[in-house]
Amino acid sequence: MSSNRTEIRITGFGGQGVILAGHIFGRACAVNAGMHATQIQSFGPEARGSACSTTLAVSPTEVLYPYIERPDVFVVMSSEGYDKYRDELKSKGTLVYEKDLVTPKLKKGQPSFGVSSTRIAENLGRSIVQNIVMVGFAAAATKLVPREAMRQAVQDSVPAGTEELNLRAFDAGWEAFEQDYGEAKPTKGKKSTKKKADKAATPAEA
Repeated sequence: MSSNRTEIRITGFGGQGVILAGHIFGRACAVNAGMHATQIQSFGPEARGSACSTTLAVSPTEVLYPYIERPDVFVVMSSEGYDKYRDELKSKGTLVYEKDLVTPKLKKGQPSFGVSSTRIAENLGRSIVQNIVMVGFAAAATKLVPREAMRQAVQDSVPAGTEELNLRAFDAGWEAFEQDYGEAKPTKGKKSTKKKADKAATPAEA
């Protein structure tokens, strides 16, 4: 597989907007940034309330194999999703998580960024947009595509009449990353210039 290929898994529970979050990333890459992207989604036995996930393969060239092996980016919105998929993440892969819902076992040297996306969404008046807050935060952490490409994808993907709220949610997530971690370099570089990343509170675990 191409070394320029980026594999992403986004997970949470049904009702959190996991699939829409993946769709926005895919649209931003494939439509607004001139890249190629494929998306695959999966649900647990009960759609709402059980673990669900979506995966994306993103590349500057045509994606010939749509399935992922070990993601470069793991975006987590529920503890169940984290427990189910955490071992897939590459050792130097980027972990992005909802820090009020997920307590990750951080590994030494692994870039990890936490955000209170649900709390931020509640402060905006609608907890339902927490997935868009997470999209903004993860987009800022990975810099897969420019901010405006992501914002356009949000605007084009959300229900009519909700664009303004969702764009505010996206911006709140992006700004939360910059406030807590500073500017990030693109995903293949995986370093930030402010706080770098969350540090493991316990010894590294495999």
